[in-house]
Amino acid sequence: MTLASLLKDVRIFLLDIEGTTTPVDFVYQVLFPFARDHLGGFLQDSWGTEETREVVDLLKTDYQEDLGQHQDLPNWQEDPLDRHRESGENYATWLMAQDRKSTGLKALQGKIWERGYQLGELRGEVYPDVLSAFERWAGGGKDICIFSSGSILAQQLLFSNTRYRDLKPFIKRYFDTTTGTGSKMEAESYRKISAELDAPPSAIAFVSDVVAELDAAKLSGMSTVLCLRPGLTLPENLGHPHIETFDEISFAN
Repeated sequence: MTLASLLKDVRIFLLDIEGTTTPVDFVYQVLFPFARDHLGGFLQDSWGTEETREVVDLLKTDYQEDLGQHQDLPNWQEDPLDRHRESGENYATWLMAQDRKSTGLKALQGKIWERGYQLGELRGEVYPDVLSAFERWAGGGKDICIFSSGSILAQQLLFSNTRYRDLKPFIKRYFDTTTGTGSKMEAESYRKISAELDAPPSAIAFVSDVVAELDAAKLSGMSTVLCLRPGLTLPENLGHPHIETFDEISFAN
C-alpha cells in the first residue's frame, strides 16, 4: 500500500519540530546556547516585571519539587533582591546543564528567545521542503498543527521568523507537553489532542523522527509517519511508513 493510500483519510497533519521540521542542531547549537548566554542579562533587564515574576514563580515551583532529590542543587534565597535574582539564574543554569525540560525553564527560554527574534539576533530554521509542503497541504484543504516539547511561545517564534517567510498563517494549533497535553510518549496525549481538534484520531497523521512517539500516536488511532532526516538510519522492525522529505507526502486521487 502506498503512503498516499495510507493517508487518504487524513485531514490534519500533526508535526514534531526537532528532527522533523527543523534540524536538531538548530535547537542544541543555536537556541539553547543563546538562552544560556543571555540568561543573566535578560533577568537583570527584566527583573521586577510581571512576566518575569510569573516565570520565576514557575521556576520556584520546580525548585521545590527538586529539593532533597539532588545533592548539587543550588541554594534558593528570596532576600535580598540580588540574591533572589541570582537564585533564579543559578537554578535555571543548573536545569540547562541537566538538560531538564521543566515548565519554568521552558517559559524563561521562550522569553529570552522572543527578545532575540525581536532584535534580529535569531532566525527560525526549517528544512527547505517545509514551506512547499505547507503550501501544498494547506492548498489541499489539510490543517497543520504542531506538537513539541518546546513551549508554545517558542514554537510560534520559530515558525514566524524563518528565512523563507512567516509560516504561522499555515499552522492551526500548537500543543506542548506542559499545558495539559502530556508526554509525547503516551497515547493519552494524542487522544487529548484529537479531542481538542474535534477530530477522530483516524483523521490525523503524526509525523516525527522519534519512534517511541510514533508508537504512542499509533496506539491512539492516528496514522504515523517516521521522518528520516539526514544522519538518521532506518530502525529495524519499524512498524511505521517513513519519508526522507515532506515532498514524499502527497494524496491519493
